[in-house]
Amino acid sequence: MIGRLNHVAVVVADLAAASAVYRDNLGACVSEPIALPEHGVTTVFVELSNSKIELLQPLGEESPIRKFLTRNPDGGVHHLCFEVDDIYAARDQLKAVGAQVIGDGEPRIGAHSKPVLFLHPKDFCGTLIELEQA
Repeated sequence: MIGRLNHVAVVVADLAAASAVYRDNLGACVSEPIALPEHGVTTVFVELSNSKIELLQPLGEESPIRKFLTRNPDGGVHHLCFEVDDIYAARDQLKAVGAQVIGDGEPRIGAHSKPVLFLHPKDFCGTLIELEQA
């Protein structure tokens, strides 16, 4: 069902500083910040030859990642994103085996302008999983 690893998401307190670390210290290509108010985050993507790293900063006090940053002031890995060929088929197959889809179960448009879903960490070894339509 899952395809390639699309990205690893890392929550950061300071998006500009984190971007500089990847760009200046590691020589990575880092995108411009994109505010996603519907997701409560501002994001940049660090481009790698085989995947990406998504750096996330809370956008506003109601951001769903605000609590993560409160518990982890230095930031840290937030989720893994895998590509799927058919997000609806993947959702239905996962729900059939008891996996919990976060929210109302309907895909939302993510940072790559493609449908995404999140799966509860309790069903995936403590790791939040994002599925993105390939």
